[in-house]
Amino acid sequence: MNPKRRPTKELKEQWHKDSNNWKFGLLYYNKEDKRIFPPKRFKYLGWTVNFANPTSILVLSLIIIAIIVKAIYIDKS
Repeated sequence: MNPKRRPTKELKEQWHKDSNNWKFGLLYYNKEDKRIFPPKRFKYLGWTVNFANPTSILVLSLIIIAIIVKAIYIDKS
């Protein structure tokens, strides 16, 4: 895929339906998909992380760190 071209809605849907892009049926892993938070396998359940995208992993890590720091801060108050 040309990195300068945006994927079509049909291509995104194809990626989403491809069972090879879902590890253990739960974790989305697609190097071609540059979305940080694609829809979950069952779209009505929300969004997931594209574990093949380093930005996604960084954002997820920052969210987890923020939650832990906030939990520690609240515990000491």
